[in-house]
Amino acid sequence: MKKIIAAFDCLRFSESTLEYSIFLSKQESAHLVGVFLDDFTRRGYNVYETVVKKGTPIEKLKELDEADQVTKQLSIEKLEKACQHSGINHSVHHDYNFSIRDLLHESVFADIMIINFNETFSNKTEPLPTHFITDLLSDVQCPVLLVPNKFKPIEKLVLLYDGKPSSVYAIKMLSYLLPSLKSLDTKVITVKSRKESLHIPDGRLVKEFMKRHFPDANYTVLTGLPETEIVLNLESDEEITLVTCGAYRRNPVSMFFNQSMADVLMSEIKAPLFIAHNK
Repeated sequence: MKKIIAAFDCLRFSESTLEYSIFLSKQESAHLVGVFLDDFTRRGYNVYETVVKKGTPIEKLKELDEADQVTKQLSIEKLEKACQHSGINHSVHHDYNFSIRDLLHESVFADIMIINFNETFSNKTEPLPTHFITDLLSDVQCPVLLVPNKFKPIEKLVLLYDGKPSSVYAIKMLSYLLPSLKSLDTKVITVKSRKESLHIPDGRLVKEFMKRHFPDANYTVLTGLPETEIVLNLESDEEITLVTCGAYRRNPVSMFFNQSMADVLMSEIKAPLFIAHNK
């Protein structure tokens, strides 16, 4: 039985993270762990505005803190009720230290993590990718499924392949961890520069490999800039797509499967993004 962890902000519960987690846990007969990050520095209100600028009385601050505790408990109850309703084996981890450190530690003992790619674990909204997601993806110890704000059942797979080991590794991990998705329509996308031939890198080997994992996959070779061509190709697709991305680094290690590619997909496509990179 695989272990899926779903990461939640106790004070800003992500409904889509819950729905994707239930959807995939049920399909994979996985054990779902709800990781509720409750950073001890975090409040549901702006501390500077409330305490320093407005001078809110202590009694009112106590009321605000009590309201936060109620919100946290309701968040945990949402997960538990959804799991019980769907018959999913589950447990809850309530982590009280620094959010990023706790979640990275949890990732060591997980097969896959699901998290909303808009998460900041603060009261602020940020442009994508958020600082929290950037830090998480740079050091996470398991594959991550980044999900948008709205849940839609996955109908198609797009596997990004550039001939580098990292892109093949991501495809392997998707096959191993979420085998229920292998029956979906699958497209392998490679992007070449206009000066290159349109041959798929290591075409014989990759097709031999794909035949064992995604036997009905179709292959598409695009020409131009990956950040542009991949987005245009995905935008023209009406089906709800899950996209694999094989590397997320602070420094690019691939011609196009690097941090900027994943960032573009997060901000432009608003589709589930599966990221797995071998250290």
